[in-house]
Formats: sequence, structure tokens, C-alpha cells
Amino acid sequence: MELLDIKKYFPDFDYPKQLKKIAELDLADFDFWFLMDVELAKSYTEGMAKRFPARHLAPFAKRGDCDDVACFEMEKPGKVVIVHDFCDPGYEKRQEYDTFWDWFRAAMEEMITETEAED
Repeated sequence: MELLDIKKYFPDFDYPKQLKKIAELDLADFDFWFLMDVELAKSYTEGMAKRFPARHLAPFAKRGDCDDVACFEMEKPGKVVIVHDFCDPGYEKRQEYDTFWDWFRAAMEEMITETEAED
């Protein structure tokens, strides 16, 4: 899976190697969460810059069942922030993870828990 060339928006930022590995393995759909393809990531990067101008967000994943978006925030190196898009600025913060793997584990746990509940 190809990731958006994020350097066009944030020249000093590069995706963490963990996200690059997940994309390289084409692990893009985690049931609730999915990695954004280039066009969707571009649309969200540009749109969120307008909706939340005080924040510098690099979105990379989206929940399919709501407006939550997983992003890297330039002011919080290494962290993943969950932003509820399309709300008024100041109400968008949902959750924060210390690392990409912390977010990924949580996304996997959600998938596992929901799948087990269906059994």
C-alpha cells in the first residue's frame, strides 16, 4: 500500500518505520480502522488543516463507523492522536497514544473484542 508523500505538507516529518512496515505488508484494513490511501489521506490532510488550523495533523487512518481519524501531530513527536473530525475546534480530541504500536495494538484489540462478541 502506498502512503501519502507527507513531506509535501510537513517537510521535516517522516512516517515512523512501524507505519511504513504495516503499509509495506499491505495490512490496511483492521475492521473498524483502515489505513488511508493516498487520495483519502491527501483530502483529510488538507481538510483538517482548514478545520483545525491551530493543529498540524498528518492523518493516516480512519474509523469506518464514525469520524475518528488517527493522526500524527507535529507538536507531539512519536505520538498518535485520535481526532474526531468535523466538530468545532476544541472538541476534536478523543484519545492519545504514546507510540504507533500502542495505537495499532488498541485497534487490534477492538477488532478481536468485537469479533469475539459476535460469536
